[in-house]
Amino acid sequence: MQTDVVIAGGGLAGIVAALELLEQDQQVILVDRSTPDRFGGLARCSFGGLFYVDSPLQRKRGIKDSEPLALEDWLSYAEFGEADHWPRQWAEAYVSRCTAEVYEWLKPKGVRYIPFIQWVERGYHRHGNRVPRFHMVWGTGEALVDTLVKALNQHPRRGQLKRLFQHEVTDLLMREGQVAGVKGVHTQTGAAFEVEAGATILASGGITGDLSVLRQHWYGPWGSPPAYFLTGSHRVADGRVHQIARRHGAQLTHLDKQWHYAAGVHHPEAEHPGHGLSLVPPKSALWVNAQGARIGPEPMMTGFDTRLLVEQVLQQPGQYSWQVMNRKIALKELFVSGSKFNDANRNQSVLGFGKTLLLGNHALLDTLIRHGRDVVVADTLEELVSKMRVLSGTREMELETLRASLETYDAAVRRGPGQHDDPQLKLLEQVRQYRGDRMRSCNFQPILDPKAGPLIAIREFVLARKSLGGMQTDLACRVLDGGGQPLPGLYAVGEAAGFGGGGIHGLRALEGTFLGNCIFNGRVAARAVAGRPLLG
Repeated sequence: MQTDVVIAGGGLAGIVAALELLEQDQQVILVDRSTPDRFGGLARCSFGGLFYVDSPLQRKRGIKDSEPLALEDWLSYAEFGEADHWPRQWAEAYVSRCTAEVYEWLKPKGVRYIPFIQWVERGYHRHGNRVPRFHMVWGTGEALVDTLVKALNQHPRRGQLKRLFQHEVTDLLMREGQVAGVKGVHTQTGAAFEVEAGATILASGGITGDLSVLRQHWYGPWGSPPAYFLTGSHRVADGRVHQIARRHGAQLTHLDKQWHYAAGVHHPEAEHPGHGLSLVPPKSALWVNAQGARIGPEPMMTGFDTRLLVEQVLQQPGQYSWQVMNRKIALKELFVSGSKFNDANRNQSVLGFGKTLLLGNHALLDTLIRHGRDVVVADTLEELVSKMRVLSGTREMELETLRASLETYDAAVRRGPGQHDDPQLKLLEQVRQYRGDRMRSCNFQPILDPKAGPLIAIREFVLARKSLGGMQTDLACRVLDGGGQPLPGLYAVGEAAGFGGGGIHGLRALEGTFLGNCIFNGRVAARAVAGRPLLG
């Protein structure tokens, strides 16, 4: 087969690149290992959050944001080193162009957002987002992907796009020192194929779908990786294409920089071993270790520093944790990150969404209790600890230790706002100043309150989600070699490129910048291939 451009990977970045290439009147072949129902990759399963700066929705809500402020926040979180030239260049480009090139590009296609912008990754020891920037797509990541696939299917030049599913890339084609396409095999029949192209765009995702590969690139200062952890990544994001590119000279950087979550549970409908869900933990719950001791000294609370939460759990016995709460807290504050268990949002039901905010997410909680492997429920603390011991298969959980942790916390809750000396409650006071968080949090609820029962404990593991490193790219998405020179004909986008430059996030990510950069990368690469660059 021959074409102008071949794209390896049918995730969000690959879809956007294909759509932009059609706009530029290019012939395109998109090759993907998965089946057609998985077109869109990990983005289809996501919450659908996008990071924008000084967006129309922010201005409408009275949120005062600016490019200088956002860049300061990004650089504070990233902690770039002197060698991080391209990651920093990409960070500056995204911050300055995300609203124009992503928000405004999606708007005419029909993408809408939940009115209240979420405020996540505020930072703990260093500032992160100092204003809310997490714009959640109405309909979750599923609606985002479906909207773009619809745009592909209805495009006036849709005949110039050919999609090949269940086709695995095993190597790059080379002609006179230039990348000239891809070759591979059909995953079911084993039949070989080749696609010759003037330009090749790698959009193959990251490495966290294969835990053995992730372990090879584990972040050294964290010590040994956990003996057991889960993955919420796409199962074919296994780094194979990274290694193919490397054999042809591509520079891989920052693969030890990974984005994990501390509150992973086994997926009730697991599709492969170790398949997990990332919970959005209740801010009013108590996070304890395997013995029942409260994890600290920094308060374990979501929304401030995801990386710090992971670091703290990795220092605990067994490198896993428990969250203890009651039913009232769980109904109001417990969520799952992704589209699967957010029915009202995914189905774009205004009535259902409002009902969930007011009355709690009963369907989600009931599903986790009935079908989740990591949830136990009891009327008394003694019964709860007994069930926790059975679930963990050990007697590590100490009743009196957990009782002391909960009673101390509850006593601090009862002292009331203004008199809270507990650091978690002080953060909760801060969080509740913002309306978007106040609607989704309890008004300082004691855990051992018998009127709010029964008690609930959730066992949580570190969950691998995204790799922050990848193939190093310049501002045209051209893949660079070890000497910093472009490999002719080869481009990389999305997670395969560390979301830009081989590591645009540095050490930490300001949430919403994953999907956002997949869209931004896809557009930049396509325009560069077509000779009409967005950046330069």
